[in-house]
Amino acid sequence: MDFNVKRLAADAGTFLSRAVQFTEEKLGQAEKTELDAHLENLLGRAENTKQWTERIMKQTEVLLQPNPNVRLEEFVYEKLEKKVPTRMNNHELLGQTLIDSGSDFGPGTAYGNALIKCGETEKQIGGAERELIQSSAINFLTPFRNFLEGDFKTILKERKLLQVKRLDLDAAKTRLKKARMADARAVAEQELRMTQSEFDRQAEITRLLLEGVSSTHAHHLRCLNDFVEAQTTYYAQCYQYMVDLQKQLGSFPSSFSNNNQSSVSGGASISVPTIPVSASLPSVSAGHGSSAVSGGFNELRSSNGSRKARVLYDYDAASSSELSLLADEVITVSSVPGMDSDWLMGERGSQKGKVPITYLELLN
Repeated sequence: MDFNVKRLAADAGTFLSRAVQFTEEKLGQAEKTELDAHLENLLGRAENTKQWTERIMKQTEVLLQPNPNVRLEEFVYEKLEKKVPTRMNNHELLGQTLIDSGSDFGPGTAYGNALIKCGETEKQIGGAERELIQSSAINFLTPFRNFLEGDFKTILKERKLLQVKRLDLDAAKTRLKKARMADARAVAEQELRMTQSEFDRQAEITRLLLEGVSSTHAHHLRCLNDFVEAQTTYYAQCYQYMVDLQKQLGSFPSSFSNNNQSSVSGGASISVPTIPVSASLPSVSAGHGSSAVSGGFNELRSSNGSRKARVLYDYDAASSSELSLLADEVITVSSVPGMDSDWLMGERGSQKGKVPITYLELLN
């Protein structure tokens, strides 16, 4: 019991000494040991990393899930360590509505069939969106969150301990200045040497942790590349789905009149609008140029031969039966009996697999 009382009294004395030193520093009545410039820069860099990581995470979560109520619900389920209930996203809800309306109008009608096709495509886009969110959460958000909840909390703990050691050091310096008797000065000098040693050791530990932030930046860069790749895959899938849908809609006969053309005799039918595509993507509808390209593919299918084709932009194979493509490379393509009209068989050296024709330009 006597030992515990002494220990409690010593701890209370140390705490009081730190409080006095801190107060006197604030009032300008005591000297303060400044950290070296390199350590100060590392501390500032770590704090900036923490702040920007939090902002990037927040905006990414808003991008992936715009509904704040759903984000809050997912946060609660995560804290309770329970599985978030599965719900349809906006694309899937729209897709189901289009399918239901098309079924009601009749799948045998042009309009009903078109509604069903659009609904199926919207559901495909919804599935691709789920894959994007899942991939981004695993490969991008989780590593960022682990840094904030793991590495940075360790840095905060050691930085706080460094502050405590600095207060002890400065308090020891103050006591040495106030010591008058030889015995008191000897005790104060010994205490100063001990506190200086503890402060230097803690400063080195903190510095090593802070220098590790550079490796954190390198890791986050890899995560950023994964996030960009996930978005690239998602948008490429969405583009391909819409190109395929536009082709299907373009083959449907339409008996509905355009409201803006109702006064025109002959009941001019509406035309399916083309998708505006940038120069780096293949043109889906380009007048006679599109007809010439289609003719080239039709000729290839009828001849059962092979042709050289240039790849218009990158394509990631969705299955083992497909061939991944790189923009501007030249491959050999051929038609296989029974294959879907939107696909050809591609060859690159010993590699072989299905490739979508919308990604290709036949060469003479």
